[in-house]
Amino acid sequence: MIIGIIDYGMGNLFSVEQALKKLECTVILSDDPEILGKAEAILLPGVGAFPDAMELLNEKGLSSFIQSLPEKNIPLLGICLGMQLLYEDSTEGKLTQGLGLLKGHVRRFEKGTDRIPHMGWNRLEFSRMPYWLNDVQSDTHVYFVHSFLAVETAPEEVWATAGYSGVEVPGVVGSGWITGMQFHPEKSGDFGHYLLEQWIANVRRNQNEQVSNLSRD
Repeated sequence: MIIGIIDYGMGNLFSVEQALKKLECTVILSDDPEILGKAEAILLPGVGAFPDAMELLNEKGLSSFIQSLPEKNIPLLGICLGMQLLYEDSTEGKLTQGLGLLKGHVRRFEKGTDRIPHMGWNRLEFSRMPYWLNDVQSDTHVYFVHSFLAVETAPEEVWATAGYSGVEVPGVVGSGWITGMQFHPEKSGDFGHYLLEQWIANVRRNQNEQVSNLSRD
C-alpha cells in the first residue's frame, strides 16, 4: 500500500516513516500535492505550534489538498498536532482557523491540570469502534505529549478518550475516511503499532461499515 506523508516542515517524520515501512508500506514523503495525490492514503503528522503549521500548509497549497481528500474517498490520518489541525480552530498563540474537517475547537488544558504538557502513558477507553479497527487489545496504553486538546467535539466523532487530571481527552477521533490520533502511535509500543497496522489494513473497507457502536441497548 502506498502511504503519502505530508512533509510540511513540522513533523517527526523519521519514526512515522520507519513504522510504516515495517508494515511493508511504500512511503511517499513530499510537500507537493500532485506527488501526494498518487498515494492511496495520507498521513498528516505534526510537532509544534498550530498557527505555524497552518501557515505552512496554506503557503504550500496543502490545506485545500487535505480538505479535498474526503470527497475523493482517500483515507487521512492526523497524528498529534496533525489531529488538532483537523478541527475548526485553535487559540494556541492566536486564534487560527484549522482545516475544519472535524467539529470542535483546540484549546489549552485549563489551569489546575496536574501537569502541562500532558506527557506520558494513558489508557484509551473506546466508546465507539472506528471502521478500520477490528478489536482492541487488553492493554490500550498509548503515549501522549501535548498541551492542547480538542473540545466541544461532536460525540459521534470521538471514538476513544483518555482520562487525564479529571479531563476526558479525545484520543482517537474521526468522521468518514478521516481519522485523528492525539497520541503518537509510532511511539506507543505494541498497541500503537497495532492501531497503525489496523488502519493500514482496513482503509479500503466499505464506507457504510465505518462506524459501529460498542454500546448495546
